[in-house]
Amino acid sequence: MSDIYVRAGCFVTIILMGYVLRRVGFFKKEDFILLSKIVIKITLTAAIITNFAGRELDPSMLVLTLIGFLFGVMIMTIAYFLNRADGSRAAAFAVLNSAGVNIGNFVLPFAQGFLGPGGIMAVSLFDVGNSPICLGGAHSVAGMIQEEKKSLSLMPVLRSLVRSVPLVTYVIMCLLALLHISLPGPVVELAGIIGRSNAFLAMLMLGVGFQISLDVRQLSAVLRILLPRYILGISLAVLSFLLLPFPLEARQALVIAFLGPIGSAAPAFTADLKGDFGLASAINSFSIIISIVLIIVAMGFIA
Repeated sequence: MSDIYVRAGCFVTIILMGYVLRRVGFFKKEDFILLSKIVIKITLTAAIITNFAGRELDPSMLVLTLIGFLFGVMIMTIAYFLNRADGSRAAAFAVLNSAGVNIGNFVLPFAQGFLGPGGIMAVSLFDVGNSPICLGGAHSVAGMIQEEKKSLSLMPVLRSLVRSVPLVTYVIMCLLALLHISLPGPVVELAGIIGRSNAFLAMLMLGVGFQISLDVRQLSAVLRILLPRYILGISLAVLSFLLLPFPLEARQALVIAFLGPIGSAAPAFTADLKGDFGLASAINSFSIIISIVLIIVAMGFIA
């Protein structure tokens, strides 16, 4: 168990390093965008290839993809009904800033550090269902609520999904695994070299982008949005670990996924809807702190 806490401490230290380096001027606030592009389009993609390469995929494990999608739908539904009395803008803000899980930049690096290949693949399958929520689904639903439309436009969601390099990579690697097709050895070797840097760069990026600037009056808004999400996440984490008929690593992966923070794109999508970007950024940063604590504690019990 001590190894788990040491590894978790290393992850937290890297996040703090990124934050401190930004504060002293080594990184600029704008560097977060560059680091995000490197992580999402290069190191994360390489890590996905490495994690799937040469592994058999049991078709029954695809239910994890459905679980990832339904988790996002449940969060959006709860957020809407808890906030609709405050008006359409408040409900839209709550839906957008509580849905989805930051798998690629947060949960997957933790899975790389704590779990074996089976757990990493389970997290990846969860993200195939989670990605449509994070990469456009929640944004489209929030826009529909804010403008009080009766129908949901699917084209913006589909365009976002097609442009997502990690999601396309997930789908391709899943298909190759199901068809028992292996990538050439040099491709896997190159992906392995690049992918090994994903955990470090993802944690560093989180530190560079970390920001909390809100007054006491906004704290209630943060709690109103995050508390229901984490109550649901903790409940599902416990139930899935104790009751689901999956291998241990898959159940551990679900625990980490359910306890993960909000999708990193939520503040940007909030700004696109002319919402409170500062509050959205604060909520996102608070969720990272909460998720770090919850995952470290959880791994102490389930490892």
